[in-house]
Amino acid sequence: MAGTTLDELGPVDYVVVEFPAGTSNFTGEMADELLGLVDAGTIRVIDVLILTKDEDGSVEATELSDIAELGPLQAIEAQLAELLAEDDVINLAAAMDPGSTAGVLIWENLWAAPFAAAARRAGGQLIADGRIPIQAIIASIEADEDALTDGE
Repeated sequence: MAGTTLDELGPVDYVVVEFPAGTSNFTGEMADELLGLVDAGTIRVIDVLILTKDEDGSVEATELSDIAELGPLQAIEAQLAELLAEDDVINLAAAMDPGSTAGVLIWENLWAAPFAAAARRAGGQLIADGRIPIQAIIASIEADEDALTDGE
């Protein structure tokens, strides 16, 4: 992020992906996909955090830089901003089930940076954003298909 001015930044998003106890299957595929997005210039990774919630509800947060063997993720580790504060970790962990592990990924949408910068230069400011969950899109499509089928 060094050398990037605020006027040049694209929209920043985050996801939290939870892995219930005993269900994770880390093959390296997620890292490969993430690095593919970085290499293509689609995103810039700002922060990565691993949260572990014990059965008693206590939470341990591990920054990517604290992991000894990063493998291919070593390429992005030096660029991370470690953006999340303790309160952020507490709020994110509240949604986790006891015994689970979660990955938190914060990224800048580089593909949208030129548009965002142009909007700011024109005097615009972001006043709302959001994400439509894929489950809601699927439900909407299925409802439309059902309505078409019922209307025949």
